Amino acid sequence: MFPRTSRYYNIEIVKLVTPDQREIVYLRRRFLPNSSNAVIIAEHSVEEGDRLDNVTARYLGDPEQFWQVCDVNDAMRPDELTEEIGRRLKIAMPTGGR
Repeated sequence: MFPRTSRYYNIEIVKLVTPDQREIVYLRRRFLPNSSNAVIIAEHSVEEGDRLDNVTARYLGDPEQFWQVCDVNDAMRPDELTEEIGRRLKIAMPTGGR
């Protein structure tokens, strides 16, 4: 259902049937993967005005892969990665969905 480049690739799709027989289809929770196995290809020092989609486009060639940068930096909230000027962001080799 999701392409290999999606963070939801390989996440189980499940169905809940309510007591009134309605079916609710949803994805199981996605946990942050262990970032210690990542292959770091670059580091980026956050500058004034940086946006994570632009940082990701610069290093990975695809702004929609921002979640890869979140994963390797153990971030649940993407915006937190660019809040602090000077923060060093690890950029890892893309892994595809997990």
